[in-house]
Amino acid sequence: MELVVEKRLLPSRRLSIAAPVLSTLAALLISAVPIYLGGVNPLYGYTQLLRGAVGNKLALTETFVIFAPLLLCGIAVALAFTCKFWNIGAEGQLYCGGLIGSLFAVYATSVPSIIAIPVMMILGFLGGAAWAAWPAILKVKLKVDEVVTTLLGNWVMTYAVAAILFGPWKNPVTGWPESPVISDTTNYPILIEGSRFHLGIIIAMLVALAFYVIIRKTKWGFELLGIGGNQTASYAAGINVSRQIILAAIVSGGIAGLAGIGQVAGIEFHMKTDLSPGFGYTGVVIAMVGALSPIGVVLASFLMAVIVQGTQAMHRATGVPWALAETIQGIILLCLLVGLFFTKYRVKLRMR
Repeated sequence: MELVVEKRLLPSRRLSIAAPVLSTLAALLISAVPIYLGGVNPLYGYTQLLRGAVGNKLALTETFVIFAPLLLCGIAVALAFTCKFWNIGAEGQLYCGGLIGSLFAVYATSVPSIIAIPVMMILGFLGGAAWAAWPAILKVKLKVDEVVTTLLGNWVMTYAVAAILFGPWKNPVTGWPESPVISDTTNYPILIEGSRFHLGIIIAMLVALAFYVIIRKTKWGFELLGIGGNQTASYAAGINVSRQIILAAIVSGGIAGLAGIGQVAGIEFHMKTDLSPGFGYTGVVIAMVGALSPIGVVLASFLMAVIVQGTQAMHRATGVPWALAETIQGIILLCLLVGLFFTKYRVKLRMR
């Protein structure tokens, strides 16, 4: 007897719905073990997790604050992955977008908000796009592996930002490695009083809607799906594969750049060395858990935001070590990825 892994020709709709549900339940059961070993009743811990994520208006708005950059990074990665440009560089693109947008936002004191905010967003988009363009060009022209270039690009950009903020752009008032405060005219408006629910959250949702329209309704989306399915057939159909890959990378990086400037203008109001706790890397997981589907990415982003916000609340309420809270996040994501595997493949026993 031997184990054989076969790709499903057409995954059933029922399985596609059941797999993430069962994966989440399995993750909760597995995660209950370290919670219990940490001296906390798992049911009480999970109650605190849900209460801290969606239990009241403040908790829910804070979950949406985390949801926005996760959604943008998930969309950025999913768009690139659709045409098999393996963009692992959303983190660096996020930082580049935040830096370029901040260079304008800090000094735009005399520019009205109606002009300053769109200009800042465009610059943030262009910053992220520029940082994604060169790995795409290297891939298309020289066949350089984009996994390596985009991943290493993250470190190059984050260290470049640190060098700038520890050096010439250090905050002159506090002396901290952060930029001066951005102009009030570039701050994202708060949309729900008494919370941090800002304009950037709505922008992230609009980008998700645009991603859906592109993939489902446009010729460009059809071409990206074709390239991802079979590049040789796409060439034969007359699609300019190289140009579409570069364009997808540019748009992907630009969306990640919007996540960076959104953190600056909506939450931090400085460009900081710790602007992101790893949103760009988490975006890769979100894209895979969401199966590169626009709706799937939205749901995966919200689930991840609930996990992040909820485990923080559980840590504060129960005393569960913060490292254990991060372990729980990893278990849940790993189970979701296993569930995603079984929606696409089946494992059989057969005679040799």
